[in-house]
Amino acid sequence: MADNARARKLADRIQVVVAETLDRRIKDPRLGFVTITDARVTGDLREATVFYTVYGDEEERAASAAALESAKGILRSEVGRQTGVRFTPTLAFVPDALPDNARTIEDLLDKARSRDAEVREVSTGKTYAGDADPYRKPETDEENDEGDASA
Repeated sequence: MADNARARKLADRIQVVVAETLDRRIKDPRLGFVTITDARVTGDLREATVFYTVYGDEEERAASAAALESAKGILRSEVGRQTGVRFTPTLAFVPDALPDNARTIEDLLDKARSRDAEVREVSTGKTYAGDADPYRKPETDEENDEGDASA
């Protein structure tokens, strides 16, 4: 079993090789604007998962996924040639969920901003319940003298 550092280095190299090969050698018309975002290799260096995003609608994403599947053999042979490992890992292409997660987070942040604005509007001109300064303060010498005079 290989160490994690070697697997990370191989994953980084696979990411670069796949991206360059898609850019230079693969001329499939179904392949849209694909970005290779990440690659991960198992500990035994036998399987590599390549994450990608596609700019466009669902139809373009499906066409790009089909193009990547059909180009898998060319990409694997190029990875084997450029990395020089004894066993070239099998490639699996997975659409990256990062853009969807980012969009969801942006929507949640927009909701939070609008709710903060609503609270700010409602609280304009309002005062706090109770005293303006609710904290206890130590008594001063003047207050102690007044207390002694009344006794």
